[in-house]
Amino acid sequence: MLFSRPDGTRMRGLDPARRLMPMLMRTRNESLVFYEQIVDATALTAYIDRWNERAGVGGGARLTPLHLVIASLGRVLKARAQLDRFVAARRLWQRKETSISFAAKKEFVDRAPLKTVKLAVVEGEALGDTLDRIRDAVEGSRTSDERPVDKELSLLDRLPTFALSPLVRTVRVLDSWNLLPNAFIENDPLYASAFVANLGSVGIDRAWHHLYEYGTVSLFCVIGALRERLVAGPDGQPVVKPTLRLRFTLDERICDGWYAAQSLEILRADLEDPERFAAPPPAPSGRAQNALRSTL
Repeated sequence: MLFSRPDGTRMRGLDPARRLMPMLMRTRNESLVFYEQIVDATALTAYIDRWNERAGVGGGARLTPLHLVIASLGRVLKARAQLDRFVAARRLWQRKETSISFAAKKEFVDRAPLKTVKLAVVEGEALGDTLDRIRDAVEGSRTSDERPVDKELSLLDRLPTFALSPLVRTVRVLDSWNLLPNAFIENDPLYASAFVANLGSVGIDRAWHHLYEYGTVSLFCVIGALRERLVAGPDGQPVVKPTLRLRFTLDERICDGWYAAQSLEILRADLEDPERFAAPPPAPSGRAQNALRSTL
């Protein structure tokens, strides 16, 4: 077994309990932690409306909650390095390049295929530049031109099952021994820091998602529907507010729950005050707010 990988740096000097966790819990799906946030979307919706009004005049890219979640999650991953780790070959690795994967439908119809995009995170990038890169990546995935990952999948799809199954097993064995070449990893969306699914765009609000055993994704974020909920206001009285539900699935072997919650608190704060995108992300506040107090 090799002690180096093209996509990660092996973590050494770990706490004994942290070092043992990948051996005691050998798969991602026996290491799952679930975490939910209900974001107060009052400022978020107003910010999106203002942005899109300017975009309509200037012909720029339109902003959606998906774009803001991806941009903020990239900031969090860069600021909070422990969240950008993964387990492979029963060892813990720090990821060398931060990236976020997400899926885009060619058309919003049942039979339309999903195209998955892997987007590199650029530290300190302005929100408008991130939005442009997301738009270009999505539009590129919706064209008839095949990307490298699409060509690979198309080639594999032509193989009969008796040939395909051992080939997939070989890839997984090579990965488990840290022998998988970077050419297999760099374009694969399942070798990423996080995966985001915008299920709210198709009206799905309450789904959790598993982590993939293949690849190295250690954090999955499901974006629910942007809708009004009856919540407790500052004075304790019920009030109707626009809210956004986020549900996270995390491999607990990469960091402790306190660190993860504090990291994701930055994401929630960004979304509740999008003007923060103009400045570097601040340190965690020392508290974590899973959800607004809701009567629903």
